[in-house]
Amino acid sequence: MTSTTLAALATEVLTCAEGRGKAELSRRHAAAWLASREAGQPLPLGTAAPPDMPARPERPALLDPRDVPRRRPGTEAGRKAILHAVAHIELNAIDLHWDVVARFTDTPMPLGFYDDWVRAADDESRHFMLMCDCLEEMGLAYGDLAAHAGMWRAASDTAHDLPARLAVVPMVLEARGLDVTPGMIELFSKAGAVSAVAALQTIYAEEVSHVAYGAKWFNWLCGRDGLDPKEAFHDLVRRYFPGGPKPPFNEEKRAEAGMPPDFYWPLVERA
Repeated sequence: MTSTTLAALATEVLTCAEGRGKAELSRRHAAAWLASREAGQPLPLGTAAPPDMPARPERPALLDPRDVPRRRPGTEAGRKAILHAVAHIELNAIDLHWDVVARFTDTPMPLGFYDDWVRAADDESRHFMLMCDCLEEMGLAYGDLAAHAGMWRAASDTAHDLPARLAVVPMVLEARGLDVTPGMIELFSKAGAVSAVAALQTIYAEEVSHVAYGAKWFNWLCGRDGLDPKEAFHDLVRRYFPGGPKPPFNEEKRAEAGMPPDFYWPLVERA
C-alpha cells in the first residue's frame, strides 16, 4: 500500500474509474482502516484534495434525468433497468462516503465519525457488486444502459458544508431508499428473481445504518454548535434540496435510523 493516510486512501478510491475495481479498492482500504483501529494504531487522517467529480467508467452514458428511458417495471426489461439504476446509485454511494472522509478532514471530528463512513463505504461496495452479479445473471452488465447524470449534484452543492452534506445525502437521499426498496423487493419477489430479492433485502437492512450515521453525526454537530437539529435540518434541506422529500415514507425504518416524522413531514407541507 503506497498511501499512508485515510484521506489519501479515500482519494485513491475517488480517482479509480472502473466500477468493480473501485468497489474492490474501497473494500481493501476500508479493511486497512478498520484493522488499524482494531489494533489501536489508527492511520493518520491526513489531508487530501479530492476531485470535484469522482472518476467514472466510460459507460454507462450519463443523461439528464428527463432523458433516461422509462421502462415498465412489470417487464423483464423494466426489471433490468431497475437493477441497473440501483447499481448506479450504489457506485455513487461508494464515492459519496469516501468523499465525506476525504473532503472534511479540516472539521475536527471524533474517530468514530470516520469509522462509520468507512463502514458505510464498505457496505456500498458490496452492494454494488451484488447488483453487478444480479445484472450479469440477467445477461446484462453495469454500463449497458444509460444512467442518471445528476447523482453527484448533492455532493457538489454541499462540498463546502459538512452539516449540509449529512442532511442531504444520508438523511434525504439515502432515507428515500428506505421508502422505495420494499416495493422493489415485492416486485422482484413476484417475478421469482431470487438473487435480486436477496440482494435488495441485504441493501435494505444495511441502509438503515447509513441513514442513522447521518442523523447521529448531524445531531452531534448541531449539539456542538448550539443549534436545534430539527430547525437546522429544515433550513439546510430547503436550501440544498428545494424539492423536498416526497411521501409515502417508511416511518418505521426512518424512526429506527433516528429520523422522527417532524424532521421530514414539515418539508413536504412546505413543498
